[in-house]
Amino acid sequence: MTVREVADYLNVDEKTVYRLSKNGRLPGFKVAGAWRFKKEDIEEWIERQKRATARLPSKARARR
Repeated sequence: MTVREVADYLNVDEKTVYRLSKNGRLPGFKVAGAWRFKKEDIEEWIERQKRATARLPSKARARR
């Protein structure tokens, strides 16, 4: 997937995808200088985010 496709899939700005990828918080890799993502990796990342959010106390979840 491209940055644009991931941004659309996650319903976020492309800049957010770039920032998360650059910081190593979103699984991706570069091909000829352009970020690429495996859909399976993004789906696993989403599941990890959901589990991490579910473990937060309800007040902390409301602030997110």
